[in-house]
Amino acid sequence: MFEAAELGIKVAKEEFERREPALHQELLELQRRVRDADFPVIVIVSGVEGAGKGDVVSLLHRWMDVRGLETQAFWDETDEERQRPRYWRFWRAMPPKGRIGILFGSWYTRPIIDLALKFSKRDKFDRELERIRHFEDMLVDDGALIIKLWFHLSKKGQLKRLEEDAKGKGIKVGPLTKTYAKSYDRFVKVSERALRKTDVSHAPWHIIEASNTRFRDLRVGEILAERLRARLEEAPPSSGRVTVSSPALQKTGEPSVLSAVPLTSSVDDKAYRRAMEQYSDQLYDLAWKARAQGVNTVAVFEGWDAAGKGGAIRRVTQAMDARLYRVISVAAPSDEEKAHHYLWRFWRHVPRQGFHTIYDRSWYGRVLVERIEGFATDFAWQRAYNEINSFEEQLVDHGTVVLKFWVHIDPEEQLRRFREREQTPWKQHKITAEDWRNRERWADYERAVTDMVVRTSTEIAPWTLVPGNDKRVARIEILKTYCERLSAALD
Repeated sequence: MFEAAELGIKVAKEEFERREPALHQELLELQRRVRDADFPVIVIVSGVEGAGKGDVVSLLHRWMDVRGLETQAFWDETDEERQRPRYWRFWRAMPPKGRIGILFGSWYTRPIIDLALKFSKRDKFDRELERIRHFEDMLVDDGALIIKLWFHLSKKGQLKRLEEDAKGKGIKVGPLTKTYAKSYDRFVKVSERALRKTDVSHAPWHIIEASNTRFRDLRVGEILAERLRARLEEAPPSSGRVTVSSPALQKTGEPSVLSAVPLTSSVDDKAYRRAMEQYSDQLYDLAWKARAQGVNTVAVFEGWDAAGKGGAIRRVTQAMDARLYRVISVAAPSDEEKAHHYLWRFWRHVPRQGFHTIYDRSWYGRVLVERIEGFATDFAWQRAYNEINSFEEQLVDHGTVVLKFWVHIDPEEQLRRFREREQTPWKQHKITAEDWRNRERWADYERAVTDMVVRTSTEIAPWTLVPGNDKRVARIEILKTYCERLSAALD
């Protein structure tokens, strides 16, 4: 795969000076157009050590307006990063729409190093490449332009640069070059496999011969200009790959998964107080054990309007020390959040080891309210099931306990609670015209909930369907489930 990048192509100084100004000007103009566009640009800079990747990044900062660039260098993981799933650090580095992000190192770096240095096995490497493909597919489907640059040096070329550095001939190479040069053949073999398995039409690799710096630099500029120009001239702008509409799993009039929820369940006051005291005490102890063992928890609360999610969340948090949890109340996305992939705002709040993040509504809004109200295209909400499952799988792989509660009530109970809110002064702020409008689309939401549960209730992150007609039953069920799942995850 790298033979075409070992041809020894050179560019004379005079030719470089003739071509460089026009390329420089074009990149500035394209960058200005990107600023007004509705997509982010992600430039991945990878390749053989000693190929001058750092020089290329510095060159791009000279050629382009640094106010529109966001450059991220992924060195060793920090303590903060190690306490979260691996992709947390990459999500934080994603540029918003209208900006260009340069990733010096990326999600490819660690898998390649680990296999080349025999810290991991081939099967783990291939699984990681599958995750990378899915991650890049997800970004492209959301509109991102990904430009992947691989800078190649032959073994002889790398050794030559090491010799020139040792003799002080103006060539400087970093310490990683000296370390990894001993394993050049293995690194090239592993890298070739990584590129081959992730080279796809919507996110292709560009392999650049780096033995001649002038050729390398011009080639980088030409590739960036070509990809940016092509994307900006698309009409209409691409929203990713084409998908086929999938029908709802529940047909109108058919029973849904919610039909099996025992809404007639009830509990008397004495049994309620006894159970709440038992599970609250248990959760308090479990939360501190989880803190000591570094087990973090993500809890998602979804349900019908007036189902009692807020009251249930209060019972959970009252059972834990306030230093151990955060509650994220999810509303309409801000302008900053809308400039990123919709999962970006949820990745930001993933807790570090030993802590809890409780989402009052969550990423499932994409397949519920955004689907029903038309805030997301069919393509966007249909692909979200797979994106959500992948997100939760990464959380679980990291050791996170993922809890998902759907609090279910019937239409009659919802109507009773709506009227109670209207008639109770200190509850009137809880009822809005939007609540009444959502109620009119009960059947649509029920079909959407059925699809959500069937497509995202996995072995590692199952849904708990909570009967909510009796709020006391719902609170006991939620606390009990929280304790059982957290206890099972602890040593």
